[in-house]
Amino acid sequence: QVQLVESGGGLVQAGDSVSLSCAGSGRSFRSSGMGWFRQAPGKEREFVAAIDWRGRITRYADSVKSRFTISRDNAKSTVYLQMNSLKPEDTAVYYCAGARDGFTSSARNWYNYWGQGTQVTVSS
Repeated sequence: QVQLVESGGGLVQAGDSVSLSCAGSGRSFRSSGMGWFRQAPGKEREFVAAIDWRGRITRYADSVKSRFTISRDNAKSTVYLQMNSLKPEDTAVYYCAGARDGFTSSARNWYNYWGQGTQVTVSS
């Protein structure tokens, strides 16, 4: 019903900035809350950021607040994650996800659509 494809990851140095994109398709994209999660090797998938269906309300994990910014452009069916001041601990596979409703959530089990992930590696 909804297809999500992330892009923009790569190898960067600490302190650099990276912008991730999540291209969506399907009728429900514009009415769904969207989130970004990440998973480092040997760790659980953790919440990063979320945005409501209109792009007016956002929430962030404490570890990325003030450094990352989530946004969306429903006309382009795309969600973005601007990541600034990257740290080695930000290294992970980043996943885009679509929520069960139109609002923000930090819970993994509230998202029923997931992209394939894009690798972000931050070297020191």
